[in-house]
Amino acid sequence: MKITDIKIEKLYIPMKKPFKIAFAEQDHSENILVKIMTDEGIWGIGEAAPFEPVTGESNETVICVLNLFRQALIGMDAVNIEQIHVMMDRLIVGNTAAKAAIDIALYDIKGKMMGQPLYKVLGGNSNSFITDMTIGIDTPENMAAEAKSRVEDDGFSVLKIKAGINPENDIRAIKLIREAVGPSVRLRVDANQGYTVNDAIRTLNAFDEVGGVEAVEQPVPYWDVDGAAFIRSKVNVKVMLDETIHTSIDAARAVKKDAADILNIKLMKCGGLYEAEKINAIAEANHVNCMVGCMLESKVAIAAGASFVAAKANVTEADCDSFMYAVDPEMGMSGGFTIKNGVYTMSEKPGLGLDIDF
Repeated sequence: MKITDIKIEKLYIPMKKPFKIAFAEQDHSENILVKIMTDEGIWGIGEAAPFEPVTGESNETVICVLNLFRQALIGMDAVNIEQIHVMMDRLIVGNTAAKAAIDIALYDIKGKMMGQPLYKVLGGNSNSFITDMTIGIDTPENMAAEAKSRVEDDGFSVLKIKAGINPENDIRAIKLIREAVGPSVRLRVDANQGYTVNDAIRTLNAFDEVGGVEAVEQPVPYWDVDGAAFIRSKVNVKVMLDETIHTSIDAARAVKKDAADILNIKLMKCGGLYEAEKINAIAEANHVNCMVGCMLESKVAIAAGASFVAAKANVTEADCDSFMYAVDPEMGMSGGFTIKNGVYTMSEKPGLGLDIDF
């Protein structure tokens, strides 16, 4: 099945309201869609959601890299996914969102060729799972009000609370959120590299006391694996690593140092589903669970990440909510999955299962 052409298209995604984390604030996302076509009439859709503070990419660099890949990809066999990843890695280091766009489109093709939904192609553990909903940084009172609405109005049972700018405000936010949503809602916190080791230990212990927080994601800078391991030895809250984990090599280093209870896999960080499988395998072999997270993505990349969650028993958590922040969450892309009360149910259509073409 030879690749005959690749189309590239920009996608502008306005948010319902600005979304604030420890090191950035966004009111929109500018992503790139790709369409890979083959000589057998089967085509696949992929997406790049670059985020400079994490992947080091912009729209402009993604388009340049995709055009570089296009020259090499035409004539290659779309089913030879490992061969294509080897080619991409030899051409350019990093640029993982661009690589993820190609990867997702290839897996979409593979699912369509097999006549199976992607979650079955990847493993088929289940066709449904629970995702969290993320609460961005605001005043503690506003965060508590939003959390209450997400639980009572939208039916979510797991919330991820952004933090990392001001520990005292973070502790107060968790206290107010717990009071607002009650004892049964699961809470985890994402500090996005915002704490020092000492602040993290103090703040995580306070979270445990006032809010029953079950896990804190990336409390310290991405490079401080030793710091994460030390924090983990001093607190009762689980430590999750996100920005630290880009590749399977990063995963191996983190589990070897006992630095994490959970690894957060994001397709845009690791270059797609091919590398995500390696990360999950390393984690599973070391008795560490995984979560699949996301950047500000459309349903294309979300459907790919959601398929991976459904496919793998070791992926026990999901943070696949970002498309819901968009003014128009569907964006003309019906299918792929349904979501109700925070529960994803995957489509049984082949590949990503999305009704989209361009």
